[in-house]
Amino acid sequence: MTSKLPRGAKTSARRGLQGTVYKRGNKWAFMLQIAPDPLSGKRRQRAKSGFASETDAWDALAEANAQLRADTFVSSSARTVAEFLEEWLATVAMTVKPTTLANYTVYARSYVIPHIGSRRIQEVEPATVSALYRLLLTSGRRKPDTNSAMYEVWKQHRDRGEQARPADIARTVGVSYSAASIAVRRYREGRTPTPTAPGLAARTVVAVHVMLRHALGDAVEHRLLSSNPAARVKPPRVKSSRHSTWTPAELGRFLAAARTDRFSAMWLLFATTGMRRSEAVGALRSAFDPAAETLTVISTRVIAAGKAQRSDGKSHRSRRLLGLDPTTVAALRRHLQEQDEERTAFGTSYTDEDLLFCWPDGSPLYPDTITERFQRISREAGLPPIRLHDVRHTYATMALRAGVNPKIVSTRLGHATVAFTLETYTADIPELDQAAAITISNLFLPTEEVRPPGLDEDQDATG
Repeated sequence: MTSKLPRGAKTSARRGLQGTVYKRGNKWAFMLQIAPDPLSGKRRQRAKSGFASETDAWDALAEANAQLRADTFVSSSARTVAEFLEEWLATVAMTVKPTTLANYTVYARSYVIPHIGSRRIQEVEPATVSALYRLLLTSGRRKPDTNSAMYEVWKQHRDRGEQARPADIARTVGVSYSAASIAVRRYREGRTPTPTAPGLAARTVVAVHVMLRHALGDAVEHRLLSSNPAARVKPPRVKSSRHSTWTPAELGRFLAAARTDRFSAMWLLFATTGMRRSEAVGALRSAFDPAAETLTVISTRVIAAGKAQRSDGKSHRSRRLLGLDPTTVAALRRHLQEQDEERTAFGTSYTDEDLLFCWPDGSPLYPDTITERFQRISREAGLPPIRLHDVRHTYATMALRAGVNPKIVSTRLGHATVAFTLETYTADIPELDQAAAITISNLFLPTEEVRPPGLDEDQDATG
C-alpha cells in the first residue's frame, strides 16, 4: 500500500534518496519512511518542516537518509522528560532488581521530574544536566528534616521543665510513635541532631547521575536522542572519608551483650564474616552446611518501596561460599535446634520459608527491625554509636590488619574486585602503608642505629 503524498511533493528517486520534499505554507518540508512499528508491523513516516528553501529541505533529507543507513536516525519528538522517564521506569522494571527500581523511581520523581520534567527530552543538553546537578547540590532536598523537628519539640518541653512524650512528638511532627520513641532515647543520651543542609549530598547526586545516564542512554538506543547528554557531564566529586568502626575489644563487648538475644548467632555471623544486613536476614537454612562449616550466600531480603522482599543478591559476586569458624558453627547449630523446637510447638501454623533467621512462628524478619535491635544492644552496652553496616567495615579492617590476603578478604565480602576492597579500606589502615615502607626498605638499606633526639654525633647518651 502506497502512502498518500502531500500535494506538490517531489519524489527523491532521481537523487537516490528515500522520501519526498514538499512545500508547506511558506516553508519547505520532507517526509520519510522509517522502520515499521516493532509490535504492529505497521509502516511509519516521519516528517520535518520549517526549511527556508527547497535546497535546505533536500539537504536535510539527504542527511536523514545517511542517518538511516548508519542506523542513527532520530526523528523529531515532542515527548517530555517526565513522559519519557515514566515510560522508561515501566520498561526498566523488567531488567533491574526491585531495590534498584525503587531507587530509580525516587531519583526520577523526586529530583529530576520536578525540575526539568516539562522540557522536551530532545531539548536536554549537557548544560541542562549540569545545571540540574548544581541545583540539587544547593537546594535539592525534598524530604523534611524530621529528626531536627522532633528535637525542637523535645527541647521546648525540656526548657519548660516538662517531659515530652513520644506520642506528643509523633502527633506534632507527623512521624510514627516508634520513630518518636527512638528519637527521645537518643536525645536523653545526648545524641542531638545536626541541622540538615538544604542541598543533597554529593553521593546522592551521583546516584541521580547514574540513573539519568542509564535512562538517557536507553533513549539513544531507542533513537529518541542522537547522543546522551548525561554522559558528557561529570557528576560531583564525592569526598573520601574513613569508615566508622569498632575496635576488636568493642566488637567483643557487643557480642557479650548480645549473647542472650534471640539472634545472637546472627550477630556473631555479622562479626565473623562481614555479611551485609540483607544477606543475613535472607540467609537460608538449606545453605548452611554444619559438617563442612560453610554458609552459601544465595538469597537476600531487601526493602523496596517500603516493602521487604526476597532477592538474589547485589551482584553475581555477592553469591559466594563462606567458610565459618567453629564458634560460629556451634552458635548456628544451637540456633537451629531452638528453631526446630519452635517449629514443633507451632505445628501446622508455622510459616516455613527455609529462613536461617526468623520469628518464632517462622515469619520473615523486616530488615529495619534488625537495625533497631542492633542499635538498642549497642546503647545498652555503652558502645560508641556506629551503623550495623559498619560492623562489615570493622570486619574488613580487622582482617586486613591481621594480614589476611586481600584477595580472600575481597571474596568473603563479595566485592567485585580486590582493587575495590583496597581502595575502600586503605585510608582506614594507614599503618599498613607505613609497614610496607619499612619492610621494603629493609630489603636493601643498611640498618642504622637509632640515635635519641637532641644528641649530637659526638655525644653519647650520658652526656
